[in-house]
Amino acid sequence: MTSVAPFLTSLGQALSALGLYAEGHPVVERSIRASYEQLLRCLETEPEIRFSFLDGDVVHGSLVLREFKGWEWAARFFTIGMERVEFVAPVAWDDYQAWVEQVYATVRGDHGQGAQMARLVPSGIRYGRITLAGESLDSLATQVVTTSVPFTLDEELEGIAWLHEEVSRTDALPSAETETIVRSLALTMHQEGQVVLPLLELKQFDQYTTTHSSNVSVLTMGLAEYLGYAPREVRLLGVAGLLHDIGKVRVSQEILVKPGKYTPEERAEMNRHPVEGARIILQRHRNMELAAVVAYEHHINLDGTGYPSLVYQRDCHLASRLVHVVDVYDALCARRPYRDAFSPDAALRIVEEQSGRWLDPAMVQAFSTMIRQARIRRMSVDRAAVDVPAEVATRAP
Repeated sequence: MTSVAPFLTSLGQALSALGLYAEGHPVVERSIRASYEQLLRCLETEPEIRFSFLDGDVVHGSLVLREFKGWEWAARFFTIGMERVEFVAPVAWDDYQAWVEQVYATVRGDHGQGAQMARLVPSGIRYGRITLAGESLDSLATQVVTTSVPFTLDEELEGIAWLHEEVSRTDALPSAETETIVRSLALTMHQEGQVVLPLLELKQFDQYTTTHSSNVSVLTMGLAEYLGYAPREVRLLGVAGLLHDIGKVRVSQEILVKPGKYTPEERAEMNRHPVEGARIILQRHRNMELAAVVAYEHHINLDGTGYPSLVYQRDCHLASRLVHVVDVYDALCARRPYRDAFSPDAALRIVEEQSGRWLDPAMVQAFSTMIRQARIRRMSVDRAAVDVPAEVATRAP
C-alpha cells in the first residue's frame, strides 16, 4: 500500500497556512501546491485512495495509520461531518485547490463559501459522512457527488484476512480495525446513492472464511436496515456478522477444506468454533458482548438443536437469529469441497423451508423479501464487479 504520510502531513500544513495568512498570499498557494504534488505521487501507484477519519483515528483503506493517532485535523474533519475522503485519478490542480479551500471554509464555519466552492469539485474527489441509513458521501454543501469508477472489495478482503491472521497469531481481536472494515463495507453498500449489496463469489476453498465473513456482514446490515434498525445498531450487527465465525481460526485448515465426511473427532473440533469465537471476542473486549453472543449462538436452531448444546433451553438473542438466517443462505450459495454451490434461488427456497423449524420465521420472511427486492452486485474476489438487476438478483450465477 502507498505511503500516504507525506500527503496527509502536507495537507495539514496547507490547511494551517489558510488559517495563518490572508487569502491570495503566496505561502498559501505554495502550501496547497506542495500538498497537491504529494497527492499526485500517491495516485501514481494507487489511482484510488480512500481515507476515513474516525474521530481521532486516520484510516487508509482498511489500515489504521498509527502515526496519525490524535492528528488534529482528523478530529476537525470528523466534527464537520467529513468522515471519509476518496481521491480518484486524475485530480486536476484547480479542483484540488478549490477542495482544500472549501474544507478550510467549512472548518472555520463559513458554510456560504463552502457551498460556493462545492460546485467546482469533480467526481475525482468525494467526501462526507459514512452513513448506514442513506447516501454515503454527501458533500459538505449537501451536493451529492457520484462516480462510475468500478469498485472491488479487495482491500476489505485483505483486511478480513489480516484480522483472522492476527487473531490466530496473537489471540487478540483488533477492535479498531474490525470497526473500520465494517464501516468500509457499509460505505460500499451506499456509494451510488442507493443500497447495493456487494457479495463475493468464492473461487478457492481456502478463501471461504474471509469471503463468507464479508458476505454475512453485508447481508446482515442489509437486513437490519430493511427492518428499520438505527445506524448504530446496524453497525453493531455488521460487526457481529463479520465476527460470527472468528472461532474458526482455532480449527485446522485440513478440517475446513476437507471434502469428505468428518470423523467424530473432526466434527467435535468444528463444533467448538462458536465457543472459541465468543471467548476470543470477550477476552479483551467487554464492549463487544453482542458480537460474542452471536458468535456463540449462530449455530443453535430455533427448536433447540444445533451446537453448542444449551444446559437450559432458552430463546437465542434476536441478533443471533438474524445472523443465523443470513449465515445459512450465504453458506448454501458458496461452493464447498464436498458440494457445488446452490443457486441463489435454490438457497433461498431451502432457507424458507427451514422457517419455523430451525430458523426464526419472522427473520426468514423479512430476509426473503429483502433479497428479492435488493440490488445485488456479485463479484469474484479477483474479477471486475458485475451488476445484477433486482429482478434477476436471486438468479445470479
